[in-house]
Amino acid sequence: MTTHFITAEIELQESPTELQKTIETELKKEGEPLRWAITSVDVEQQSCTVEAVVTVS
Repeated sequence: MTTHFITAEIELQESPTELQKTIETELKKEGEPLRWAITSVDVEQQSCTVEAVVTVS
């Protein structure tokens, strides 16, 4: 098992619940998320930057 630090650009969603589900779905494409955080929001582009640590078997 290895850990990786990744950064993802995610489009903002209609609600916080939808945004969380979208983030988790995108991160699972890279591995199993250990932790993640939204580190910046671009209101003009309607997107946010997410930094995460994931594990890959």
